[in-house]
Amino acid sequence: MEMLTLDAFEEAAEKVKEVTLPTPLQYSDYFSAQTGNKVWLKPENMQLTGAYKIRGAYYKISTLSDEEKAKGLITASAGNHAQGVAYAARKCGVKAVVCMPTTTPLIKVERTRNLGAEVVLYGDVYDEACAKAMQLAEENGYTFVHPFNDPAVATGQGSITMEIIKELPTVDYILVPVGGGGLATGVSTLAKLLNPKIKVIGVEPAGAPSLTEALKAGHVVTIPHASTIADGTAVLTVGDKVFPYLQKNLDDVLTIEDDELITAFLDMVENHKMVVENSGLLSVAALKHLNVRDKKIVCILSGGNMDVITMASVVQNGLIMRDRIFTVSVLLPDRPGMLVKVAQIIADQKGNVIKLDHNQFYSTNRNEAVELKVTIESFGTDHKNQIMEALEAGGFTPKLVQANL
Repeated sequence: MEMLTLDAFEEAAEKVKEVTLPTPLQYSDYFSAQTGNKVWLKPENMQLTGAYKIRGAYYKISTLSDEEKAKGLITASAGNHAQGVAYAARKCGVKAVVCMPTTTPLIKVERTRNLGAEVVLYGDVYDEACAKAMQLAEENGYTFVHPFNDPAVATGQGSITMEIIKELPTVDYILVPVGGGGLATGVSTLAKLLNPKIKVIGVEPAGAPSLTEALKAGHVVTIPHASTIADGTAVLTVGDKVFPYLQKNLDDVLTIEDDELITAFLDMVENHKMVVENSGLLSVAALKHLNVRDKKIVCILSGGNMDVITMASVVQNGLIMRDRIFTVSVLLPDRPGMLVKVAQIIADQKGNVIKLDHNQFYSTNRNEAVELKVTIESFGTDHKNQIMEALEAGGFTPKLVQANL
């Protein structure tokens, strides 16, 4: 427990300035109003590599000997640490090999390659890619740079806390995403060194609760599988070297369902005009679970590397979840003017028709009924209900069906 010292954190905070961009706190009127607290965002998604990982990677590499660097570096990562190591290695003139799960979003793979690293795709989750990286390290003599289970890496990540407290000395809560535990270790350890009254809350996906299970058991455990859209935190086993720090310094750990991340993405895009990846949104989604008021809260947005296909899917599902897009099925006789009547009712209620499916083969008796499926854009649940009621008042019997864009 002597390794993450105040002196080391101060050294790391200065060192990482060589490769980081300033990410000043952003006050959120929206989330403050939603929660009854004063909420700030720490936008690490705006870093050069799109995530905080550059901090720990660069500080760790700066502590290596020339001999260790000359061997070449290898790491395993779902993407953000990969880019951090690749960038830091290029800056230091060192070879870097990165093992990434085959499920890693394409944008993270390509950016890692573009930063000069050799990429090896292996396994479905981080843990399998990590085992491959350790195998290659042994076979080729590479120096392994762990993405989270390393006190030096965690110390570099802790530089975030130094910046938060310099900007907001009276912060009450810091919410930090948790995957393997390196970020949460650095953030919570330094926070407690500087001000033990600060509450640090770890947040992990419900589909990969490796820290939650470890804390229950009192020791590191391996969960059987990880299933979450928060790919950057889909870790089966929290780091055993950092776990004692997490036990000591985290005040609580919250788990977040994927659906909450989807709506948090919409909130962030619409209210802050920022793209934040699902893992980075864990801290924002956790706000409504805190049950506190009138507190000063900082949410760490750990990254923003998200491929556009995932982004499109999240936006579509988020709009459906919030009733801003819905599909209604209406049965109507196959007579001229009936489709126009339905469209007019929707238009009168200020609904926007974005898709129509007119199925004349719904019944053998077309005069009796054909099916019209209408996908509609609305302002939300109240507006959706208003449109449904208007269709009923117009003589139709609308039924909600699965939205289909």
